[in-house]
Amino acid sequence: MYNELLKLQQQNKSIRLAIVGCGNQGTGLALQTRLTPGLKLMAAIDLDVNKAKEAAKISGHFRPIVSNDYFSVLAKPDIFDLMVEATTSIESAAKYVIATLEKGIPVILMNAELDLLLGPLLRKIAKDNDVAISLDSGDQPGVVSNLAEKLLSMGFQLRMLGNIKGFLNRYATYAKMIPFAEQHYINTEQCVSMTDGTKINIEQSLLANAFNAPPLMRGMEGPRLKHVNEVLSRFDFGYAGCAVEYILGAQPGGGIFIICQSNDPLQQKYLNYYKMGKGPLYLFYQHYHICHIETPNIIAKTFLFGKTIRQSETKLTDVFAFAKRDIPKGFEIKRSIGSDEFYGLIDMCDNARELVPIALLENEGKNRPYLKQSMAKDQALKWHDVEIPDSELWRLYQRQEKLLEKGE
Repeated sequence: MYNELLKLQQQNKSIRLAIVGCGNQGTGLALQTRLTPGLKLMAAIDLDVNKAKEAAKISGHFRPIVSNDYFSVLAKPDIFDLMVEATTSIESAAKYVIATLEKGIPVILMNAELDLLLGPLLRKIAKDNDVAISLDSGDQPGVVSNLAEKLLSMGFQLRMLGNIKGFLNRYATYAKMIPFAEQHYINTEQCVSMTDGTKINIEQSLLANAFNAPPLMRGMEGPRLKHVNEVLSRFDFGYAGCAVEYILGAQPGGGIFIICQSNDPLQQKYLNYYKMGKGPLYLFYQHYHICHIETPNIIAKTFLFGKTIRQSETKLTDVFAFAKRDIPKGFEIKRSIGSDEFYGLIDMCDNARELVPIALLENEGKNRPYLKQSMAKDQALKWHDVEIPDSELWRLYQRQEKLLEKGE
């Protein structure tokens, strides 16, 4: 892709971007438009216009549009070629993405939460408008997916799609995570979501759906290991097919791993010679994922060739809400992901029909979901426990449910 992007620059052309959401990742991508050839920031949008101004300044490009109103930017003719959704919202983000796709403009999602909740619907809208939508290539699902596709092309069978996580505290709170979030320039809610495990469950659910790789148990096991090399002996691979999992605290840290299988005796001899072990199971890992720095690759692939990260049109798994503490009846849910009240665990949709997807509680209107029943710590939130008011997010979710029922 580098040569393709370089060619654009040499021809005095570029892929013109609008970045919606100028937090940590959006601002990082704005920087990347200055460092990667063939990219140009045309618009920076954030509800906090000062963040949008800072991202525009960091990009180094000449006078990008700065706004806190994406729809006003979208209404302008021929401003940008591709939109990158990098907010931490779900309901507003869904509106931005749908309006963009309906205008025939491709979209990259740096928003795994939105993709998990409404991905099949968004891909149907993209297909209906003959335009591409893709998950980002820099966060764990994209990194794992790219390596998995490469291994499939080599003739391997996928057995486990894995994530390496540093630490886990299911009961992380906003107040306790503020210092860490400020130190690392991360949105505090996102920091809570990463710490309590909701984020990794969301990311692995996307992979489970895309590769038909269910978790071995609700929430996955997530054993603590010293080194990623231990995964081959730690897990029992007696199950059929592929599974999603994660490990805690393992070196080299910060990366991803995949367990593959080859049953061909001659191939096993080659692999042993290549110091991959005797088989039939083989470990492949990447010790890093560098988020926005890798995003230009999928921007170029999507815009130039219509290529996307592997995505699912159905839902094998979802991530469901569980109580972090005892919560009283009548409690108004102002936020679920990255909150003091809920954490999310992956499960098979068929096993959790009574449970509420955690992302569905993120509606942004004046009327918020509230509990009709009190909840005990670690209790799963069921449909009859909560009143979810009418909202755009609820209507989009219902629209998607109808699509999934029809198998469209």
